[in-house]
This record gives sequence, C-alpha cells and structure tokens, in this order.
Amino acid sequence: MTTPDTQAPRSGADILRIALRRNVGAMVWGTVLMGLYQAGETAFPIALGLIVEQMMDNRSPGSFGLSIGALAVIVTTVSLSWRFGMRILQKANTSEAHRWRVRVAACGLQPVARDVDLKSGEVLTIATEDADQTADIIEVVPLLLSSLVAVLVAAVALGLADLRLGLLVIVGTVAILSILSVLSKRIGDSTQEQQARVARAGAKVADLITGLRPLHGFGGNHAAFGSYRKVSTEAKHQAVTVAKVNGAYAGAALALNALLAAAVTLMAGWLAFEGRISVGELVMAVGLAQFIIEPLKLFSEMPKYVMIARASAERMALVLTAPPVATPGSERPAAGGELEIDCVRYGTLRKVKFQVAAGEFVAIAAYQPRAAADLASVLAVRVPPGAYEGAVRLDGQDLADLSVEAVREHLLVNPYDAEIFAGTLRSNIDPSGSSRTVPEAVEASMLTDVVALHREGLDYGVRDRGANLSGGQRQRLSLARALAADTDILVLHDPTTAVDAVTEQLIARNIARLRRGRTTVVLTSSPALLDAADRVLVLDDGVITAEDTHRNLLATDEDYCRAVAR
Repeated sequence: MTTPDTQAPRSGADILRIALRRNVGAMVWGTVLMGLYQAGETAFPIALGLIVEQMMDNRSPGSFGLSIGALAVIVTTVSLSWRFGMRILQKANTSEAHRWRVRVAACGLQPVARDVDLKSGEVLTIATEDADQTADIIEVVPLLLSSLVAVLVAAVALGLADLRLGLLVIVGTVAILSILSVLSKRIGDSTQEQQARVARAGAKVADLITGLRPLHGFGGNHAAFGSYRKVSTEAKHQAVTVAKVNGAYAGAALALNALLAAAVTLMAGWLAFEGRISVGELVMAVGLAQFIIEPLKLFSEMPKYVMIARASAERMALVLTAPPVATPGSERPAAGGELEIDCVRYGTLRKVKFQVAAGEFVAIAAYQPRAAADLASVLAVRVPPGAYEGAVRLDGQDLADLSVEAVREHLLVNPYDAEIFAGTLRSNIDPSGSSRTVPEAVEASMLTDVVALHREGLDYGVRDRGANLSGGQRQRLSLARALAADTDILVLHDPTTAVDAVTEQLIARNIARLRRGRTTVVLTSSPALLDAADRVLVLDDGVITAEDTHRNLLATDEDYCRAVAR
C-alpha cells in the first residue's frame, strides 16, 4: 500500500499535498489553538466595549471586579493558546523540513540521466532553503485559517452592533485579498527565478572549490572568480527585484488594511453620532478596527507565503522526479567473486573482453588513461547498461539484472579521485562503523605513519576534502577505506599515483597479501602493482592486446616496457 511517506511526487503541488496530508493532526490542533488565540484577541476589544456599556449602567465594585476577571481569563487564554499552538506547528514544520531534506539528499546521491541539468551546488540549495520554505506550508495554512477566524469574529461582533459595519469588514477583506492575490503571483514567479539563480551560484561555488588547486596551478583562478561574480551578480539583481515586489506587496497590504480600519472607525463614529449605536459599541468598534489590522495583515500575507512554498516545492520536484541513470534490476549476485567483461563498447573501449576468476589478483595496464576511466565508470555502475554494448557479469549474472545496492555490496570501485570527508581518519576509513578490518586496512595502505604522527591516532580530525592532509595521505586514506570494505570484488583505479616508489612497493605487496583469496582488479601503470598481480592485461586502443605476468611482458613486449618502465 502506498503511503504519503513512500509515494513519489510528480510536481510541486504533489509535494505540498503530501506535506499537508502527513501533518493533518498537528495542523488541526494548531488551527484550533491558533484560532482560539485569534478569537481571544478579537474578544478583548469586544469585552472592553461590553465593560464600558455595563459600567455606565451599573457602577458597582462587584461588576468591575467581574470585568477584570473576565479580561484576565481572555489574556490567559490568548497567552497559552499561542504558546502551545506555535509549539505544535513549529515542531511539525521542522520535522517536515527534515524529511524533505533527507529525501532530496538521498535522491541527490543517486546518479541521474545526463540530460538533467542539476549540479551538486543546486541540490545543496534545494535540500536546505527550498526544503525549509516548502515545509512552511505547515504553519501557513493554520495561521491563514486562524486569521480568518479573527476576521469573522470581528465581522459578526460589528454586525450585531450594526449590519453595515459587519458587511464593511467582509467586503473590505474580500477586496483586499483579491488585489493582493494578483501581486502574490508575481512574487511566486520572481522568487522561483531568484531561487534558481542562487542555486546556480551555489553550484558555481561548489565547482570552484572542487577545482581550486588545479585552477591555482595554471593561473585560472582569476577567470574562474570572474565567472562566479557574473553568476552571483545575476542572483543579486533578481534578489533586488524580489525585494521590490515584496516591498510593493507589503506596502499595499498595509495601506489597504489601514484603509479598511479607518473606514470601520469613521463609520462607527458616524453611527454613534447618529445615535444608531451606543458608546460601548463605539468603543468596541474602534478597538476592533485597530485590532483587525494585525490579523488582516497576517491573512493578507498568507498568499505570498503559499506562492513561495509552491515555488520551493517545484524546485524540489526537479530533484525528486529526475530520472535515474538506469532502471536497475532486482536480483542479487551469487556469492563468489567472478567478474566477466564481455565485448563491452563504451567511450574509448572497443569490445573489451576478459574474465577474472574468483580470488584472482589482476592488473590492467591501460596505455590511454581515458580507457581506464571509462572501464572504471562501467564497473562502478555510473553508466547505465543501455548506454554501452556488451555485458558485465558478476558470477554469471548480468549487471543489468542486479540492483545497484546489491552490486555495490559485492563490487566496489574505488576511484583515483575519491572524496575525503570532514570527520576523523576513522570515520573516513569506516563510515558505517561496521568494518572488522580497519587495523589491517590501515597497515596495508601504509597509513600507519599518519596515524602515529598524531596523538589522537585514528580519531585525528580531518578537514573537509582532506584539506589538512597531503595528496599522498589523502590517497592512502582512500585506499584504506576501500580495503576496509572487504568486498568480494575490489577494483582500484590508480591507487598509488601520489606516493613515493618505496611506499608504492610496500602497498603493492600489502594489497596482494590482504586481498589473498578475494577478487582484486587494479587499473594502473605502477610497476610495483603490476608485478604483484597474478597476471596483467594490456588495454591499448580500447581492446585487450596482451596478457601475461608483468615480468614476462617486460621481457617480450617492447611497447609494454616503454609504457610502464619508470
């Protein structure tokens, strides 16, 4: 059975409907309490009018004390209903925002089709600002209804004094909302465009931070900064436009509300002058005319917040409805560890065909780095099976028939540029906290010197992207994480390019020892890793051109010797 938590939204309107359905209980209680608050606020000037009327007819101390007690009850009701009503609504709001943040983040971590123009910076903005603004609908609706309660109570009270006063409030409120609804649509369109431009600026920042070192390397940081400044300026101009529209909306709302309050006050004064209403009713009417400005202001602002929430929901729908890079199967690979590449054609690969037996250590020497990257992408399921020819099989089962989660449990591809996260050495090596081979992985990757260098050991703090580690330390940390996963099949892509030759030799021997009996494939040109492998496959011009041990290939293949000799 599909529930609001599991159904897939197709649009921003669907997202808002799911959010509202999921919080019906909290919204009902919030509406009741906030309606009680607004009714109490409205009752205050009504009570004052009645007290004035009564005191003019009966000036006894008992009546005065009773009136004070009635006002105290109203004030207490107003205070408690606001306190508990807002507590319920804000708890529901923040909980709903959390749910959407998690859901957007989960979708953002999954690869999507290449024709979807969503960058990581945009996803970050959507998962934070847009998720929060969408969840605001949980507060907006109850506040809208409670403000309506205040307006209706005021209209009824004034109508009992004189029908014309009640009709004036109702007609004026409808007119105000009709005028402001036109402005709110423009706010929604402008806000959606602003959010898109801010997201693009965020994406540009994320890209710049990722490539900061290379940019400094060839002096491109100034040009990159200029590019970001242009995008940010566009976002600024749109923000100014939104501010102008918001200002016009707020000014119009305040002027119209004040105009209605003034009209009610003047009509009440005229009716009192004509003797059609009493002094107490005049006091009540003047008090309500002043009070009604606040709920009218809140009531008139609600359409704006609804449009902002809808604009944010539409932004979230871009992520949540983005088509996946592939529709995975549902089967699970059998235990074993056999890997077969059968005539795969993709990118620079031209009908690559080879097989790795379970428990074998195979190195692939790719003469063209792009070919190694293409092969790694296919094995990492970053390329949908329909985007390449041929087949990849795990223990005889086609990759297209397996679920992505199951594939990654059995086959791990560690890229040469694996991310390092803010945290500790330990949390980077074992993010789930479930690995039993962390010490062995640290030793095999030669990360022991980094651990020994710091008093905290594995609990040494790592900055975002490993900013406080050298290139070699980051690479060894990434390798330790891959080895600690202890998967049936491990594919390493250039795991030692940033370490010295002596360390590389030790790492190669350690990997061969630690992974003995587990299938291991290394895409590398490192002589140490090639020599440690059971056999070497030569990948040249997109096909496997040779196969033998490293030493035999050195002795018999001049091209291989030139390619890997250092």
